[in-house]
Amino acid sequence: MQFQQLQYFVAVAEARHFTRAAEDVHVSQPSLSQQIRALEKELGAELFSRARGNITLTDAGEALLPLARRILADADTARIEVQELAQLRRGRIRLGATPSVCTGLLPDVLRAFHDRHPGIQLLIEEGGSHDLVRELARGALDLALVVLPLPSPSPALTTVELLREDLVVVSAPEARNLGRSVRIADLQGERLVMFRHGYDLRELTVSACRAEGFEPEFAVEGGEMDAVLGFVRAGIGVAVVPRMVAERSGAGLRMTPLARPSLHRTIALAHRSDVAPPRAAREFQRMLLTR
Repeated sequence: MQFQQLQYFVAVAEARHFTRAAEDVHVSQPSLSQQIRALEKELGAELFSRARGNITLTDAGEALLPLARRILADADTARIEVQELAQLRRGRIRLGATPSVCTGLLPDVLRAFHDRHPGIQLLIEEGGSHDLVRELARGALDLALVVLPLPSPSPALTTVELLREDLVVVSAPEARNLGRSVRIADLQGERLVMFRHGYDLRELTVSACRAEGFEPEFAVEGGEMDAVLGFVRAGIGVAVVPRMVAERSGAGLRMTPLARPSLHRTIALAHRSDVAPPRAAREFQRMLLTR
């Protein structure tokens, strides 16, 4: 019994017509009929009743049909599984992330993924959550690490929460000591080193200050994460950053926790709802969720 014969048998059983079945499987009608006859000879039973051109299944055909469909389905599943395994040996992942996530969360996960799947090319695009959502929507990214809530919630996106991270205040070691903890209200009068517009941390910090009844004062604004940390080290001002970033920033910064109720941010992994991510991207997602 050949795999191709089962394909032809199922095609005829579904079309109930030899010529239409041959068209469906892209083979000539004589070739299809010949393979069906060979299958019947091997099984020792007729599979179709061909009375007056009316094609119906015999009892043997009825018995074979569900088995043949299962065999073909299992073969298709095996083909997909093998292809997906091959995709983990080569391919690429287009991953978007906010700059602070690139600095804090991603390095360890990227290293572990690369060690396990060295043939997968990792393409990283940094941007604010708004920009990353737009890139996901147009198909330019497979996955994106964004900050919730999204600036423009979309039913076309699926988001999975990864972690909630506290924000802290960083300052230069020689700057005024802010104490063991600092309230958002205590930042009134402090000169802040502020991120550029569109940065999630900028919106969060400014909104928190306004909720306390004051407008924050900027010493300098418009930077990305590395620039902001550099300006703070230089003593230009203080900044509100994720704890993970502050802990990885090395020497030259003092970290002060925010007093309760503290500020935090929620990091989520997002992808399009209508398109399944590639196999390699799904494996990366699995590693992130189980880290």
